[in-house]
Amino acid sequence: MKHRLIASDFFSEEEKKRIEATIRNVESRTIGEVVVIVVGSSDPYVEAELLGGVLLGSLLSFVLTVLFFHSSIWSFVPMSFIFFFPSEWIVRKVIPLKALFIKGVRKEDAVRKRAISAFYEHGLYKTKKNTGVLFLLSLLERKVWILADKGIHEKIGQESLNQFPLIVSQGIRDGRSFDALCGAIQNIGEILSKHFPMAPGDTNELPEDVITEEGSS
Repeated sequence: MKHRLIASDFFSEEEKKRIEATIRNVESRTIGEVVVIVVGSSDPYVEAELLGGVLLGSLLSFVLTVLFFHSSIWSFVPMSFIFFFPSEWIVRKVIPLKALFIKGVRKEDAVRKRAISAFYEHGLYKTKKNTGVLFLLSLLERKVWILADKGIHEKIGQESLNQFPLIVSQGIRDGRSFDALCGAIQNIGEILSKHFPMAPGDTNELPEDVITEEGSS
């Protein structure tokens, strides 16, 4: 995976333009609407910051107590409290370190909830034929979620869509995030064009711009 967790920098400006061009190409053949959102993280994970602060602060306190205070519990306890605050700050700022304190199931649930929230925040549920498709890339979790509106589910089903997050996720891990994403968009476009072909009078209902959001409140 790219070693960039800043959503706005994950794709270069040239890559963003080419992703947008891929979306326009797909939408020229279908009434479906595709939106790509890249987020730095899907949740603030405050509990991970607290846990990391406690463990890191306790470790530092233990080492100092052994080295300089003869393993005294009366030195360890107050130092643990004092070191908690800078340790918690370090865990909060060093994202790869913070990620170590987040369980996989917690990440999965957070990305799913963020995708649902983004689906409504960015109006994908408002398309006339209920044919919005969301690609959400969440960088801290290294996960991709694809969410389609009910019009698509009625004819395609989630099973047909589940392959694409795996393809994009693997591409990100292999350093091919741009190619993997564009390929998945094109493949979904082929499916959409068969079930939801372009109709006379169809208009572009959602922007093609790659949307970036740094984190979650």
